[in-house]
Amino acid sequence: MTLPQRVRLVEVGPRDGLQNEKAVVPLETKVALIDRLSEAGLPAVEAGAFVSPKWVPQMADSAEVLRRIRRRPGTAYPVLVPNEKGLEAALAAGAEEIAVFGAASESFSRKNINCSIAESLERFRPVAGRALEAGLKVRGYLSCVLGCPYEGEVPLARVAEVAAALDGLGCYEISLGDTIGVGTPARARAMVEAVAEAVPVERLALHFHDTYGQALANLHACLELGVATLDSAVAGLGGCPYAKGASGNVATEDVLYLLHGLGIETGVDLEQVAAAGRFISDALGRPPASKVARALAARVAA
Repeated sequence: MTLPQRVRLVEVGPRDGLQNEKAVVPLETKVALIDRLSEAGLPAVEAGAFVSPKWVPQMADSAEVLRRIRRRPGTAYPVLVPNEKGLEAALAAGAEEIAVFGAASESFSRKNINCSIAESLERFRPVAGRALEAGLKVRGYLSCVLGCPYEGEVPLARVAEVAAALDGLGCYEISLGDTIGVGTPARARAMVEAVAEAVPVERLALHFHDTYGQALANLHACLELGVATLDSAVAGLGGCPYAKGASGNVATEDVLYLLHGLGIETGVDLEQVAAAGRFISDALGRPPASKVARALAARVAA
């Protein structure tokens, strides 16, 4: 088992992390957060979502966010797009990369996007096709790969099947999400091994939540299989409104500390990411969920 020499981090805090905040985060704060994360060297920072403001009011200003951020060469700014209407808005705002969001659980798919897995894939087909024709990159998210709040354990064969379907739509990468954070290292490895039989491991990413405190262990186990792209959220932002008790994404600060400790290159400055985490945490009126961020802050205070 050989660890990758370099890992690409996809920062999801500004979108996945903030989308469920009850209080509206000011536009200027979102823009400043994204700019700080870009300056830290992150190669991808999710900038927003072109979804119905009725369902996700926090993302209603995504077009303006895209227009105002300072686009750093070498950093991608993907946005979530659920349908053709969303794609049109994303194109008008200057998006260069989009993501579609599916589920490996039928129940979660119906609760989250109000359609079956098969229907969601058919909905994504014209979106992906038009985006690719326009020269955009398309990423695929697949949720509930290690468990569903309604169905419990999800069959790995189904996870692999839906991942292969997203791959078939033209997604350059499939991000495998442990939405409710119930995975363990052995289960996470088994899931990646199953999916890798349908989609090359080089095109897989991991999007793990830390509900049970297992995210870093799960990531380490999957790094040994060759996965070299990880999703994370600064300050551990986020959660899942459809999964009671689900905590946020694994914190970018904690992932960086792990990777750098393993001698894996990221091109990302941990101190700058931690500063960005303190910035958004102050804006939200709570401390960062990241243990590394708290340790760094305590060291500075001492």
